[in-house]
Amino acid sequence: MLSKLFSALENTRSSLLNAFNNLNADKISDDDIERVEEQLLLADVGLDTVDSITDILRKFSKDNYSNRIREYLLTQLPHKYSPIQKKLPVVIMMVGVNGTGKTTSAAKLARIYRDQGKRVLLIAADTYRAAAIDQLKVWSKRADVRLVCNEKTKEPSAILFDGIISARSSECEIVIVDTAGRLHTYENLMSELEKMHRIIENRFSEFVVKNLITIDSLLGQNSVVQAKEFNRHVPLDGAILTKLDGTAKGGIVFPLYKELGIPVQYIGIGEDIMDIEPFDPENYLDGLFGKEIDD
Repeated sequence: MLSKLFSALENTRSSLLNAFNNLNADKISDDDIERVEEQLLLADVGLDTVDSITDILRKFSKDNYSNRIREYLLTQLPHKYSPIQKKLPVVIMMVGVNGTGKTTSAAKLARIYRDQGKRVLLIAADTYRAAAIDQLKVWSKRADVRLVCNEKTKEPSAILFDGIISARSSECEIVIVDTAGRLHTYENLMSELEKMHRIIENRFSEFVVKNLITIDSLLGQNSVVQAKEFNRHVPLDGAILTKLDGTAKGGIVFPLYKELGIPVQYIGIGEDIMDIEPFDPENYLDGLFGKEIDD
């Protein structure tokens, strides 16, 4: 049975394999190289990585370049991610622009940690989107975790404060905060995010703060711009890559890590509460270049 990640990367894999499979193993022409470059760039692998891959093709055209490319790409990817949190309690702030999957990803993470036997709390601090709280109520039930929300206030920091007070009193180990989706160019909203981060650090120092950005795979290189700006306001510990099943731009993991040092920690592979998995570079490359793997 094929893994969901392998299936989600089908569009990206199809375009890449089409370019590589048309190469002449004995003599790779400049036109061949150009076609590979085009497909790699369309997959958002990133210019530096593309240049290195084409250098390998030119140097090892008569050898097994596919293994050499894979070995190189492994060095350009984040390490395999373990969802085990070594320091507890922890507050995970979910950040990113609207529509990138923050709310659903927050609930999916909550389910992962609940399944580990951890005491988990969700905080609905997205006060700017009318349906956000109702959406998180539904997802928190699916994840079977407690939710703190307050529909009487529009102050995200106030809801965050009350939520962590509740988490402290009930000795929660994992707190996941669904923050308001914001364009990275809106300074006032980004300042609110900074304020929330400061509140946790200054008033709840016993909690470790982790900031995860949700990245919509459909947006391609624009996601790198967004991540860079968010990282300027709050330190990003990692990314959750969403909507891989609807795009051929599955290579965005490379520039995120190579240019910004932001590792993808999770990959969203569907709409169900279980459709998320920790990032594994081997499985990811299998999905990109065609090795079928089991669930």
